[in-house]
Amino acid sequence: MSEYEFMSPEDINKVIENVTALASIKDIKSLKGEVSDEEWELRVNLAALYRLIAMNGWDDMIYTHISARVPGPEHHFLINPFGMLFDEITASSLVKVDMEGNAVTESPFIVNPAGFTIHSALHMAREDAQCVIHLHTDDGVAVSAQQEGLLPLSQHAMICWNRFAYHDYEGVALNLDERERIVADLGDKQLMILRNHGTLAIGRDCQTAYQAIFYLERACSFQIRAMSGGTLNIPTEGTPDLSSSQSDSIFNGLAGALAWPGLLRKLDKIDPSFRD
Repeated sequence: MSEYEFMSPEDINKVIENVTALASIKDIKSLKGEVSDEEWELRVNLAALYRLIAMNGWDDMIYTHISARVPGPEHHFLINPFGMLFDEITASSLVKVDMEGNAVTESPFIVNPAGFTIHSALHMAREDAQCVIHLHTDDGVAVSAQQEGLLPLSQHAMICWNRFAYHDYEGVALNLDERERIVADLGDKQLMILRNHGTLAIGRDCQTAYQAIFYLERACSFQIRAMSGGTLNIPTEGTPDLSSSQSDSIFNGLAGALAWPGLLRKLDKIDPSFRD
């Protein structure tokens, strides 16, 4: 199979067989006690992140991806099992893979090769890219298709100001050569708008990455609504830069640490199975 192809028929059949064989997510064997305490905590937080994305309506059926680097020197990371909806994902169902996209522990699931391309690039290049979120939301894609990109029309957009980069669309992300261009385009930023494609955020942990993508996605939604009617009000020169400089806590982990326990409590009230 060429690097430009999506998946082989054999792999697709494997996804179908393994996912449809699950009558319930309860059928997935629990990995609690079989991995380190640090990895288990990461698995729970990453599963929670998938559930939050679904709760916000930011998922794209079984597509798009969130990954997190596993503690330790091996450079392994966790990513969603291909074929499961985001609101089904649990701590034990996440697949641990190496930087080549190969599973390093036994799993009935495989991963989406397009997800591996984007995420592996950032995990390999940025030490602070412990968690990577990539989305295809209605408003995020809409802004990514606008020539001027994200505008400083809201406080949320100005908080993100000077923190996002752009990457031009090159087709479905299956070409491994694209990894170098994604890394180069991101530079030292924490947010990216993938032109005609969607949004992306990196963070030092799941909590921080979620805070970052939350502000970017809200900024995109505000922009689409603001542009639907009336004359736009552009803030005075220098205001976006000031707002960005006042918002380090959103991107350095402090805000995420503050909000995360409440978000976990909310998920526990709705469906605590993400912890399984």
